[in-house]
Amino acid sequence: MIVPTALALLQRYWQHAQFRPQQAEIIAAAVAGKDVLALLPTGGGKSICFQIPGLMRGGLTLVVSPLIALMQDQVMALNNKSIPAASIHSGLSQGEVQDILEKAAKGKLSFLYCSPERLESKVFQSWSTQLPLSLLVIDEAHCISQWGHDFRPPYRRLAATRQAFKTVPVMALTASATPAVAADICAQLGFSAHTIFRQSFTRPNLSYSHFKVAHKTEKLVSIFRNVAGSGLVYCSSRNGTKKIAAALLQAGIAADHYHAGLDPETREQKQADWISNKTRVMVCTNAFGMGIDKPDVRTVVHHDLPEALEHYYQEAGRAGRDGQKAYAVLLQSSKDLAERSIQASQKFPPLSLILKIYKHLAEFFQIPVGSGEGQSYDFDIEKFTRAFQLDTLTVINTLKLLEREGFLEFDESVFQLSQAGFLLTREELVIAEKTYPQWEDLTQALLRSYAGILEQKVSIRELALAKAMRWSGEKVTKGLKALHQLGVLVYEPKKESPQIKYLLNRANADYLNWGEKPYLENKERYQKRLQAMIQYAQLQDTCRSQFLGQYFGEAAAPVCGVCDNCLEQKKQPLSTQEFLDIKAGVLSALAAHITLPSSQVFSQWKHLGKAKTQSALQQMAQEELIQMDEQGQIALL
Repeated sequence: MIVPTALALLQRYWQHAQFRPQQAEIIAAAVAGKDVLALLPTGGGKSICFQIPGLMRGGLTLVVSPLIALMQDQVMALNNKSIPAASIHSGLSQGEVQDILEKAAKGKLSFLYCSPERLESKVFQSWSTQLPLSLLVIDEAHCISQWGHDFRPPYRRLAATRQAFKTVPVMALTASATPAVAADICAQLGFSAHTIFRQSFTRPNLSYSHFKVAHKTEKLVSIFRNVAGSGLVYCSSRNGTKKIAAALLQAGIAADHYHAGLDPETREQKQADWISNKTRVMVCTNAFGMGIDKPDVRTVVHHDLPEALEHYYQEAGRAGRDGQKAYAVLLQSSKDLAERSIQASQKFPPLSLILKIYKHLAEFFQIPVGSGEGQSYDFDIEKFTRAFQLDTLTVINTLKLLEREGFLEFDESVFQLSQAGFLLTREELVIAEKTYPQWEDLTQALLRSYAGILEQKVSIRELALAKAMRWSGEKVTKGLKALHQLGVLVYEPKKESPQIKYLLNRANADYLNWGEKPYLENKERYQKRLQAMIQYAQLQDTCRSQFLGQYFGEAAAPVCGVCDNCLEQKKQPLSTQEFLDIKAGVLSALAAHITLPSSQVFSQWKHLGKAKTQSALQQMAQEELIQMDEQGQIALL
């Protein structure tokens, strides 16, 4: 069998003529069976780096990702290329998961996407030894590291998955890892003979800027009136997204809002409208944008100060993926820094308060000491905070800390699709349809739309059924509930409330095994990341792009010449030091060459601007050091 080359696959399936920088090298290392850590900036073409070696190695590539939307988008894109792929996520029934794993085990899938939590399920574990795995891919790999900005306990336990597939090469990918995080990823995954690839974090077409303003909404309107094209506005609160979108609409700018509290159908429709440019500006929380490949975003504005440069860089990097000029704007009011400091204390409340909330939680759900493991509960946050007179944000952050330590799972935005399954045989169903003729159309629509619904529960979408039947959504839901009560089928409506799942039996809060030292270390790391974000906001004379590159370990990150600080620098007169730097550079180049094109000099010192560079060359000519002819060639005198 002749294995196509990587370039041939790129051209055949993706219609790209050439690879982006380092993609070919990453692919070659993975095909050779090496463990790989790829640090690629947002929009750096991560998926191609593992999809092509997956095809070349054959067998099954298992891709671990925390994002259902991203998994579904990539599976759809692969299937559209006639590459067999599937994903396992929380919206599937156990029967549907079984079917997918059986296909994978029989070699009928090339790619299987899975969340880290699903890898730990009993059904996955029962099939894992039968999977013809040839490559293990871990996306968003910074989630593995406790040093990272987005640490997740299930990711930490991926080390066990690695051990289960010892002979299978691993590719870990992330767009936002500092040197310390990169080292920790390699250590946690047990990399030995591995290769690290790091693309430059510099985006030459992306202009970073920061504005300190009294009225942010007015500034937003001004930005979108002056810069054409698609845009994103990131906001820290769900309520804020709605208010800001309404203000932009009132100003005549086609805007909408998005956050994790919206139902799946609404989120999908809003996302589709933005991608198709029906909506020009999406005002959103950080729940929006991950995995969305929209190349023509011209402007990304952060209405509020992010918690970390990792978040900011990743979100701002969604602008200008087509290589055209784009803008990343950070807005700041006089009270933002003080508010962030308050949020830092809420993010890591005193240990005594954490233990108190843990105890109240068990009281709220009426869970006795020594029980609760594996149980899930709908969580009414407002009712809980009122009952125990607690601050909502402190409670949410405490639950995230308890999750980080492995006591429970907390999901603020659970949207488990509705489940339905017939309880009757096909013969019995025929009789039921004659008995309840008003629901016959609904039972037939279910049978047509969902294969396997006679044998097991499947995930269903009421609105899709309603559209197919030309019924109202309310009528479909009413029918499903009626059929459930009549014993024709089992119907479990979608869950939309936050969920808490106990991973361990409830302990006595006085004896909770909580490591105080790691907790304080995590708090210190969070504060350092926040300080770096504040430092970025307060930069005056330093290139913003260079500062970001150096933060992510790119010691030789160049000056961009297009951020607000670089542009301001260009407006200033040529300084003595700038003249001396240009003079030394030109004389050094001329020592190695007879002549030097002036265009090369302008390019080398573009961050200072052409006017300053021209002034320096004129001054050197006046000092009779150089001469320049009409063609712009520079030579020594």
